[in-house]
Amino acid sequence: MHIGKAIRMERIFNRDTQRAIVVPLDHGTTVGPIPGLIDMRETLTHIAEGGANAVLMHKGLVPCGHRQSGPDIGLIVHLSASTTLSPFPNAKTLTGTVEDAIKLGADAVSVHVNIGDETERDMLRDLGRTASRASDWGMPVLAMVYARGPKIGDEYDPAVVAHCARVGMELGADVVKVPYTGDPESFARVVEGVCVPVVIAGGPKLDSLAGLLGMVRDSLAAGGRGLSIGRNIFQAARPYHLVRALRGLVHEGWSLERALDAAQG
Repeated sequence: MHIGKAIRMERIFNRDTQRAIVVPLDHGTTVGPIPGLIDMRETLTHIAEGGANAVLMHKGLVPCGHRQSGPDIGLIVHLSASTTLSPFPNAKTLTGTVEDAIKLGADAVSVHVNIGDETERDMLRDLGRTASRASDWGMPVLAMVYARGPKIGDEYDPAVVAHCARVGMELGADVVKVPYTGDPESFARVVEGVCVPVVIAGGPKLDSLAGLLGMVRDSLAAGGRGLSIGRNIFQAARPYHLVRALRGLVHEGWSLERALDAAQG
């Protein structure tokens, strides 16, 4: 691996566990200024002090969340977007470049692809080109790959999720983010189909802390390398405590019971 890429990857993935806790904060472009994404410095403080490895956001949000004190945290700049107000909300378009991310001090970039959408070919092209450009700079790429389109019956079907992960890897991603398939056995097959780290998405906001923490635990048991979860963290009642609990699960070998107690404060 390019030494620059290796160094940047170590700012996102814990050197000892080879796992990562990433908190996406890119939702404002998609759905607007929702709770948890208003006071960005406060949100970043909870996440960083809780022990997350990195946050993910669009380029214009980076200055809003920059803090000049407290623990450092990795930065992933997201390069693609769409909005829920569009007649084509699943059609992601590139809104930034690898060079933009470098200027902002990023440790990685990310691109979103919706497999099965009518504009799939454009998103595949954008991921491939971004991965090529990022490779020139030694910049890691995280690919968020989901199955969303008229031919998709179940976006959590293990075969479909495995296909999504494989697409991200084969087009040059260094990390792929996909939905959890619901059980460790099927998710293990997803992980086995790629040779780069796989992290799980959080999906819609969950009502149960136990369900969220159990999902993370089971994904790790299946060989997953961590999580990239947004709303279920930044909209939590106690985001600092939840991130601390996740850190215990992901990096410190905590039991589910201990993590649940910590998340409840």
